[in-house]
Amino acid sequence: MKSLPKFLTGVVAGMVFPSLASAQDLDSIPTINTGDTAWMIVACALVLFMTLPGLALFYGGLVRAKNVLSVLMHCMAMAAVMSLLWMAFGYSLAFSEGPGALNRFIGGGEFLFLKHMNVDLVNGTIPEAVFVMFQMTFIIITPALVVGAFAERMKFSAMLVFLILWTVFSYLPICHMAWGGGLFHEWGVLDFAGGTVVHINAGIAGLVSCILLGKRTGYPSDPIKPHNLPLAVVGGSMLWVGWFGFNGGSELAADGVAGMAVLVTHLATATAALTWMLIEWFNHGKPSVLGIITGAVAGLVAITPASGTAGPLGAVLIGFCSAAVCYYSATKLKKKLGYDDSLDVFGVHGVGGIIGAILTGLCAATFMGGIGLEEGVGAGAQVWAQTLSVIVTILWSGVVSFVVLKLVDLTIGLRVSEDVEVAGLDLHLHDEQGYEI
Repeated sequence: MKSLPKFLTGVVAGMVFPSLASAQDLDSIPTINTGDTAWMIVACALVLFMTLPGLALFYGGLVRAKNVLSVLMHCMAMAAVMSLLWMAFGYSLAFSEGPGALNRFIGGGEFLFLKHMNVDLVNGTIPEAVFVMFQMTFIIITPALVVGAFAERMKFSAMLVFLILWTVFSYLPICHMAWGGGLFHEWGVLDFAGGTVVHINAGIAGLVSCILLGKRTGYPSDPIKPHNLPLAVVGGSMLWVGWFGFNGGSELAADGVAGMAVLVTHLATATAALTWMLIEWFNHGKPSVLGIITGAVAGLVAITPASGTAGPLGAVLIGFCSAAVCYYSATKLKKKLGYDDSLDVFGVHGVGGIIGAILTGLCAATFMGGIGLEEGVGAGAQVWAQTLSVIVTILWSGVVSFVVLKLVDLTIGLRVSEDVEVAGLDLHLHDEQGYEI
C-alpha cells in the first residue's frame, strides 16, 4: 500500500507533464493576431494609395500639361513592374539570409518566386503574405519617387531599364542592410520606415539622373510652372493620409508604437508645412500653395526613419529642421549648383531623408521624449551610427545610379530629342494627350 502513492504520482506525472510540454510547444508556434492582420491589410492599401493615385497626381500636377500623362504612366508602370520583380527575386534578395559575408549586403535565393509561401505561414503575428505585400508597396513607391527628378525629358524605355537595374543593385541591397539583418542592422541603425532605404536612396538616384541628363530645354531662363496645382494638392493630401500606413504599418502590429508613429508623423508634417509657409511668406511676401504642400512632404519624409522611436517633441524638431533645410536646398542650393531636379526629389526626399535619419539618433533618446536607446548606447554613438548609414547609402546609390545611367545611355540612349521634348512626351511617346486643346 505504501507504494500506491508513488504509483499514482507517476501516473499523474505521466499524464500532466506531457500535456504541459505540449502546451509549451503550442505557445511557441506563431499564431495570427486578427487585429494586427486587419491593420496591416489596411496599411498595405494606404501605402499603395500613396503611389496610386497619390504620388501620380502630385507629380502630374507639378509638370506641364503636355507631360502629365507621361508622369502618370511612369507611376503606373512602376507599380506593375516592381510587383513582379518583388515576387520573382526581390523579396528573397532583401529578406532571406545571404551566403557568408555577403549577408551583410544582400540576401540569398531561399524565397525565389515566393515558392515557400502558403496561407499558414506566419511572420510575427501576421500572415507572411501580408508582410510580403506590405514590403511590395515600398519597392513600388521608391523608384516611382525617382521619376520626379528627370520628369519631362527621359525616354520611357530608358526609364524602365534604369529603374529596374537601379532597384536590383541599389534598393534591394540597402533594404537588406537595413531590414534584412545586414550591415545597418549590425551597426544598430534605427530606420523604422525607410529613411535610408526609400528616401535617401531615391533622392541620390534622382540627383545623379538629373545631372547626367542635363537641364530641360529652356531651363532656367524660361518659366516652367506647374500646370495644375489643385491636382498636386489632391495628390499631396493623399500622400499625407497614406503615410499613416507607411509609418504606422512599419510596426507590423496594431499597438502603442504604431499609434505613436501615426501621431508623430502627423505632428512632423504639420510643423514642416507651417514652417515652409512662414519662411516663404517672410522671404517673398506671400505664402504659396506649392510651398505648403512641398513643406508637408518634407516633414513626411524626415519623420519616416524616426517614426517608431521619436516622441511628439522630437517630431516637431524634425519637422522644423526638415522644412528649413529642404527649403534652402530646393530654392537656393539647386540654383546655385545649376542642376535641374524637376520636382525636387533630391531637395525634398534626399535632403529630408538625411536630416531625418541623423536626427533619429537624437530624438530616440529619452531626454527628447523618445522610447530610449539600447542599453549602453549614448545619443552621440547612435547619431554616429545613423550618419554612417547615411554615408553608405549616398555612396552606394550614387555609384549604382551613375554606372547604370551610363550603360543605358550607351545602349538605348537616355534622353528624348529636343523636338519631342518641346512638343511634349505625352503625344510623342504615348500617342495621347491629357487634355483636349
